[in-house]
Amino acid sequence: MARPAPPALLDELESRLGPRGFTRDADAMAPWLSDWRGRYHGRAAALLSPASTAEVRSIVAACARDGVALVPQGGNTSMVGGATPDGGGAALLLSLRRMNKVRAISAEDNVATVEAGVILADLHDQAAAAGRRFPLSLGAKGSATVGGLVSTNAGGTQVLRFGPMRSLVLGLEAVLADGSLLEGLSALRKDNRGYDLKQLLIGAEGTLGVVTAASLKLVAAPGSSAVAWVGLASPSAALALLRRLEARLGDAVESFELVPREALALVVAAIAGTRAPLAGEHGWHILVETAAPEGARDAAESLQDALADALAEGRAEDAVVAASEAQAAALWRLRDSISEAERLRAPSVKHDVSVPVSAIPAFIETARADVEAEFDGARVVAFGHLGDGNVHFNVQPPAAAAPEAWLAAHSEAVTRLVHDRVAEAGGSISAEHGIGQAKLAEFARTEAPERLAALRAVKRALDPAGIMNPGKLLPSA
Repeated sequence: MARPAPPALLDELESRLGPRGFTRDADAMAPWLSDWRGRYHGRAAALLSPASTAEVRSIVAACARDGVALVPQGGNTSMVGGATPDGGGAALLLSLRRMNKVRAISAEDNVATVEAGVILADLHDQAAAAGRRFPLSLGAKGSATVGGLVSTNAGGTQVLRFGPMRSLVLGLEAVLADGSLLEGLSALRKDNRGYDLKQLLIGAEGTLGVVTAASLKLVAAPGSSAVAWVGLASPSAALALLRRLEARLGDAVESFELVPREALALVVAAIAGTRAPLAGEHGWHILVETAAPEGARDAAESLQDALADALAEGRAEDAVVAASEAQAAALWRLRDSISEAERLRAPSVKHDVSVPVSAIPAFIETARADVEAEFDGARVVAFGHLGDGNVHFNVQPPAAAAPEAWLAAHSEAVTRLVHDRVAEAGGSISAEHGIGQAKLAEFARTEAPERLAALRAVKRALDPAGIMNPGKLLPSA
């Protein structure tokens, strides 16, 4: 069990890290003590901001010696309170934001070796300057950091083709809970020396150690890309269109985002400068992005032809292909603004879930009908990454209800119902946001005891004192 930080430890760390790396000032710490959604608020004895792996090692070793808890934090964009300390004030908040160097980019190896505090958008820019691309993107790319993306096994909009972070991490450097260094940045494509230790740390939410750097897979920059918006009748029609486009275009299909009519209407009503891309009403929409290698046929031409055939075959109701980068950005803005538009209308019960891709149409229809039948007037907004089975299934209070009161009365029951439908479909209650502290109870309720026991055994083996991000990911036994 972690203990409060003794004054001697705080003095030691302050001396070692200096004024840029150590603070107890309440105003300086305040922005980092609440989660991005404003649901969780904690306290910390100090904020530590190391500038090097050596400093991280010294911090973790000192905390291990004194049994003091550490809460690692990257860009503080967690959707499940995974980087927010508890309210006790005993833990130390460990920020990796100062460790923001791109150590190397190799076009020959297709590898970027970067520190944990590198912001995703900056990594995109540096890779592009080298003629390469890091193929993971998400709405928080301007603030999310590599360490946080690794620790949550982030997904985003290109998982369909390239997979989540787990598929893009070739090597890791991490400080384990005793202060020892796991040096594994060598970006080997084949390495069969026993257990793949980096995979334990990917998605571990900082509960096993502190990721300080990563070697990440790069891909060639596309010769051309294309973005289109498609209107169609149902999620079933959307899935059929995805398979048709894959048959026509192969792995050129990188993103395939499902957007219901309700979500588009929310965005157009709440976000200035947005408008519906298509004339007429459509029950569902798809945002699709494709890419073509250098020297191949232009991606926009190929996508235009494929969608024209889909329209002729009755697989879609209407479609438009962006004619410029500005138009493509405007289409993506519609998709990326859904969460903001939801928040502006009313708070919601959010569910980041996954089911087998083939089960998505039935899951959305069944879960929506069950929620609306059980909770009169509740408004379901279900959208997400159709190609990889990830649905953001959000439930807003009835229009006439007092939002906070309704959520307090019904959130738990709504979540149990949705997660039960996920389980029936053979899915997961956490697709890309992690467990954090928000889903501990539901993780304990829905997960097989054998799996939880195995996860706890790993935690005990690598963090026997329980100092790494306590109260996150693993429900108490």
